[in-house]
Amino acid sequence: MFKDLWQRRRALVEADLIKELRRTESLDENLMRAMEYSLMAGGKRLRPILLMAAADTIDGAGEKFITVADALEMIHTYSLIHDDLPAMDNDDYRRGKLTNHKVFGEATAILAGDALLTLAFEVALRQKDVAPEILSAVLREISIAAGAAGMVGGQAIDLRSEGVQIDLSTLKLMHLGKTGALFKAAIRSGALLAKAPADKLNALTRYAEAFGLAFQITDDILDVAGDATILGKPTGSDEKNHKSTYVSLTSLDEAKRLATAAVDEALTALEIFGTEADFLRELVKYLVARRK
Repeated sequence: MFKDLWQRRRALVEADLIKELRRTESLDENLMRAMEYSLMAGGKRLRPILLMAAADTIDGAGEKFITVADALEMIHTYSLIHDDLPAMDNDDYRRGKLTNHKVFGEATAILAGDALLTLAFEVALRQKDVAPEILSAVLREISIAAGAAGMVGGQAIDLRSEGVQIDLSTLKLMHLGKTGALFKAAIRSGALLAKAPADKLNALTRYAEAFGLAFQITDDILDVAGDATILGKPTGSDEKNHKSTYVSLTSLDEAKRLATAAVDEALTALEIFGTEADFLRELVKYLVARRK
């Protein structure tokens, strides 16, 4: 049931993303092709699925918030396009395909990322049947998570940490921003849209923080021990770029232990819920066993 629901909602997100993208006006067709190239390149669609799953735990109707969920995926895709640029991680492949700048050139890739980021907020405002004050709170949540206090700030720490030995606390701060902030925004946004009471919102927030940590540690493990053909991108890029990771600062075995501990913390946070949170439970357990 867990994987069936994930695949069904992933397909739902795919269909809705292309619908929202194609109703968008642009002055340049090549720019739109670049946006679509990365947005529709596949992937787990974790952030929109997390938003819907969090809403499910409150009112069981997460799919009605798919428009805001789409916006999160657009923000995530913009971040990947920019992440892959020569000035950042300088990657040639993403999800088994050439990265955006390898196909469309650096300038168009930058603009495609910019366009997806700004389009995300236009799309989120298309969300129906949500009170303006709630939608405003959600957009504030997402904008903070995507900016200097979240994803972009974490990326800045990442860039200035290349070739420098940082400690675990700095590494954790970096990933709380770079990776964890948008996960947290997805889960909290789903809860807010579904009008979660304070105790359940707090529980989902704790889950989100542990989820993000488990995801990032597993990512670090896969960069060392993963299969590039399964991952759809080269392994060893962290070592190539002289980046500190949970594996390099501890060991492969210790990183696996830390990932398991984060999963346990996430599961503990969900004890307030019943079966309505089973998808979230299965998802975080799946994280540490994933191969891509």
